[in-house]
Parts: sequence; structure tokens; C-alpha cells
Amino acid sequence: MTGFRHIAWTAQGTTPAEIADALRRLLIEGQMRHAGHAPARALNLVCVCDRAESDDITVRLRGAGRYLASRTIVCAVEQHRDRIDATAEISSDDTSGPEGPALLRETVTLELGEQHLSRLEPIVDPLVVTDLPTVVWSPHDYRDAVQALLPLAQVVLLDTVEEEDLADGLDHACRLLDSAYVVDLAWLRSTPWRERVAATFDPPDLRAELWTVSAVTVRHHPDSAAAGMLLIGWLASRLGWTLGALSRRNGQLAGASRSGELEIQVTLEAVPQQVRGLSGLTLETAGGVELTRGEDRAVRNTVEDRLANAEPALRLLFGEAQRAETP
Repeated sequence: MTGFRHIAWTAQGTTPAEIADALRRLLIEGQMRHAGHAPARALNLVCVCDRAESDDITVRLRGAGRYLASRTIVCAVEQHRDRIDATAEISSDDTSGPEGPALLRETVTLELGEQHLSRLEPIVDPLVVTDLPTVVWSPHDYRDAVQALLPLAQVVLLDTVEEEDLADGLDHACRLLDSAYVVDLAWLRSTPWRERVAATFDPPDLRAELWTVSAVTVRHHPDSAAAGMLLIGWLASRLGWTLGALSRRNGQLAGASRSGELEIQVTLEAVPQQVRGLSGLTLETAGGVELTRGEDRAVRNTVEDRLANAEPALRLLFGEAQRAETP
């Protein structure tokens, strides 16, 4: 049997209890109609987004493939709406076979108004699968909704790159840490760069150079300073730096950090590029090592020729990262 997608239930002016009852019937009917299928039971995902972009968001979520949540609840927010409309569907992208049953996944779309956001918990609570981790994601920054859902959530997914105010976005992420495990997509985008740095200094004869880093320059998309700051913060936490304030100079963010008596010059440089995220990294050490890494090139001086085999594969899959980061 091949994969399928079936919209099984819709309602206007409905209630959470009616939706929950429809989901129970949906699962029973789904298993009866589609032999060889069983409900996936790994993760709940609650997504709060603008109604105008909810269809695009749903398509993006389906693109996660086998990493898609077992039950996805999309809260599509529309101004001035005073009732809740709902659609529930059951789907499977798998094919049942001798190796085992294919997995059924449920998607519930709630069309609701801004007035519902502050009391979103009692609306969503009956719809999540009990005893599964719940991830909350608001790509359009409905902070009131995220706050209301924190009693249900174990994980909050966010992207500080999307924040208009960088300092406010990072502060918001830090505050959320008091209530949930935070997965920042800006942090995940730096995974290849952190792997490169770690692999570069993995040879025993180069490890001592890490403690003599004297300058770091991170190049990034103009909207991705958050990713650069998170990478600098990772280096500082691993190497015991005391971070200093960054100030804007000639279009760059620059400042100095310290490690004992050693001063480390830190620079965040915005460069033109089509894709958000980081585009390059340069590390200099007091011992004469200078390492420059770019997305498509690696430039080394004679000291760095020993690092030729220190390039790990890039691994930044949204679904894989989400699965790995979920408690």
C-alpha cells in the first residue's frame, strides 16, 4: 500500500472537546480502512502562525518527511476572528510491508483569532497526545501564544535570526530557558562551523593552539548576526573567555574578550550572500596559526597545511536536529 493523505473531518464554530472526539474516531477509522498502518507516537508539534501563511507552513512541515511530528497542531491566527474552525486529516508517507506497519500521522488545523491566544492552553491541551514530548514553534513570533503554551511544552523551537531586535530576541530565548528546553535554529545553523573548528584542532599537536586564539572574525548574512554571536558565545564558553561588549564600527560589530592575560579581538562582519546564516570564519592564534573557512573554500597558510583532512561533512537537517534535541 502506498502513502496517502485524507482529510477526514472539518467543522465550523467547533470546540476542543469536539475536535478531540473527532481525532479519536479518525484514528479508529484510519486503522480499519488502511490495513498495515499504526499511529506514530513520538512527538507533538504545536505551530502558531499567521492564517495567510498557514498553508505554506504546513507544506514546510510536511517536508520534514519521516521526522515529521506524530501529531501536528497548526494554530492559524486571523485578526478579528471570534470562532474556532477546524480541519483534521490523517496521512502516511510510508508503505506497509513485511518489515512492519506504516505510520499514520495526524494534522489538525485550527483557525482562530488573536483573542484566543492568551487562553490557548485549554484549547490545545485536549488535542495533544498524552505522554509525548510537545514542541511549540511560532514562526511569526506570537509570544503570548508561546507563553500560554509553556505548561504543555517541553521544547520551544525558535529562530533568533527572525527577530527584528537582536538583543531582545536573545534575551527572549534566555527567558524561555527558565521554563522549557530551547532549540534555536540560528544555533543549529552554526553546527557545521562548530564541527569544523573542533575537527581542525583535534590533532594533539594543535590542541594547545586553542588556548592562544587571539582574534576571531565571523562573516554572516546581514540578517544573521545572531548566528555569529552564538558561535562566538560557544567558543567563549568552551575556552573560558570573559566576553566584552561589542560596538558597531564601520558596519561591523567588534570588541575584545579576555582569557587571563590574553586579549581576543572579536569581529562580526556582515557580507552579501543569498542564504541566511554564516558564510565564513577566521581564527588567528598567538602561535601563528591562521585558519580561514568559507562555505565553498578553505584557505590555509603553511602552518595550516597539516589540517587538510579536518573537514567534517555538513549536517544540518531540521528534522534530524529536532529529533536529537528533543529530551
